[in-house]
Amino acid sequence: MSRARRAAVSLLAIGALTGASAPPAQADRSLSHDVHPALRAHLVAAYDFDHPVPGDPALERDQGRSGTEIELINGGAAMRVPDRAYRGSRNAVQTRQVDPAVAGNDDWKAGTWSASGVRTLRPFSATAGTTVMGWFKLNMDSPLPNSTTADPGDRYNAIGLAGVLTGDSDGHGVRALLELIDVDGELRLVALGRRLDGGNSQTFAATRDWRELLPVGEWVHLAATFDFDTGALALYRDGEPVDGFYTRADDPWLVSGPGPHVTTASDPRGIKIGGSFPQDTVERNPCDCRMDGLMFLDSVVSANDVRRQYRHLAR
Repeated sequence: MSRARRAAVSLLAIGALTGASAPPAQADRSLSHDVHPALRAHLVAAYDFDHPVPGDPALERDQGRSGTEIELINGGAAMRVPDRAYRGSRNAVQTRQVDPAVAGNDDWKAGTWSASGVRTLRPFSATAGTTVMGWFKLNMDSPLPNSTTADPGDRYNAIGLAGVLTGDSDGHGVRALLELIDVDGELRLVALGRRLDGGNSQTFAATRDWRELLPVGEWVHLAATFDFDTGALALYRDGEPVDGFYTRADDPWLVSGPGPHVTTASDPRGIKIGGSFPQDTVERNPCDCRMDGLMFLDSVVSANDVRRQYRHLAR
């Protein structure tokens, strides 16, 4: 869909939802106010959903250093909803499944995609570490119906939150991801990462019940860190470490030999938020949820700095 058509569709959607002919004007506010100083140097991309691209409200401006715009896919500007996860925020992004009975491509999700790699995301190429964090509010208590199969009882095995794709991704494969996924028959909050394009992934899964970590209708701050040099992953909730376990006991990232170890020297093919395939060719793992203050960093944020970031906004 062209930018002009997306803008027109988005404005019509807002009018239908609010009775207004155009979205209200908002004063500009930099996300840097919302980022603890300890994190700013490593902030590659960040989205607070208060900064539509002028002339195309279906695009969101990057508040990090990379300038990577993302698209509010299928819902456009109507996906910005007046809900704040933290002090100073105005809007959140709403993602959701639209029609579980139709094998179409109409789910609301967000992200960016390029088959040749997204040049502005090059800081995640040949990097030794990555962090994904943000605020999440789920409005679902199980994975949603699988719209790609004929079985009405079939459900997806995961709920997509936010992540960075690999350099060879089909729109699903990731370098660093926060999500909920089936682990040995039980849905768990996980950090899932892949160091090498075409290589194996490693998953760190939370021990605690995901419904306690992400209660329906409640804003929660989550962070996942990926140390590609050592093979270590970590999860945090509201600034505190989350107990968990690795799903593989071998060396899927191939870091047992001499280092340093970094990710493949390829530009990620994009960012995905609220489900897979940001190029909008397939539906997978939709999330009926709201997100705010999403941040993608090119380093392993320390436990102290994760706590500082949470308290910076939650105080």
